Amino acid sequence: MRKSPRVLLALFAACLFPALLQAQTRLGALDLSVHITPIGSQPEPVRQFTLYILTRSYADVVKDVSAEETLPTWDEFIDKQDYSDPLKKWLKAHKEVDLSSTDLDRSLTTDDIMDIKEFFDAYEKNNSGGVTKGLPTPKYKDSDKTANPEKYEKLRQEWLTETRKFIDAHPSTVQGIELELTAINPKTPWDKLHFKHNARTAQLAPNTAQLKYLVTKVVTNLDGYASISGIPGGSYWVSTLGMEASSGDRRFTWDVPFTVQPGQTARVELSNLNATDPLHTASATP
Repeated sequence: MRKSPRVLLALFAACLFPALLQAQTRLGALDLSVHITPIGSQPEPVRQFTLYILTRSYADVVKDVSAEETLPTWDEFIDKQDYSDPLKKWLKAHKEVDLSSTDLDRSLTTDDIMDIKEFFDAYEKNNSGGVTKGLPTPKYKDSDKTANPEKYEKLRQEWLTETRKFIDAHPSTVQGIELELTAINPKTPWDKLHFKHNARTAQLAPNTAQLKYLVTKVVTNLDGYASISGIPGGSYWVSTLGMEASSGDRRFTWDVPFTVQPGQTARVELSNLNATDPLHTASATP
């Protein structure tokens, strides 16, 4: 006996309904709230702001993108600079030193100034022209270097010895030496190198996160709330992909983990407590 199409449809629906019901119970939901509390004020909703649900931490995505371009270490960077070998050795020992810092004189010893050409030249220039009284002056002549090398070297060594004694006796004359080192300050190109690298990472990371790890995205309403349904059970992150939300004097980003249980609604509150302040994020050192 042949069954009518209606009967077959009813049987099919009877078989399909339990499967659909089971699939729905495996899905969960997410309720989000986003509020920022400015200093000395009450919490304010973050309105019309896009949030991204990822299967991976955005911080890890940034690390991956950043690692795609290998930056030199401080020592490798210094080796490529056009400095004397003694200065390179000194810079490697002092790591990320800023030669334009007003505190540089505290890091320099008399030996550093006398043994490193760049420091010695900067010291001489900073104290020349009658600025510093009593500064030893060389008594040798350039012509003696060829005509009378022994005399030249003797007078030169006497001048260097007098200069060393003068620096020991007048340590304040080292102050201001940084003004003559600006042109060779390695921190300027070092910072520029890392700025370009960080800018490239900030540009590429959001695209990478959305192409590889995006589950969905949602925009908060005027009260700072948003809801998402139909999310499979599992571990996720709610992220702003590095974009800042602001209220008053506060500017924040978020990259917060959460878990969705099948058939349940997860609730995540984004606030000052779980936010990152980009202005106070420490930068890497060599």
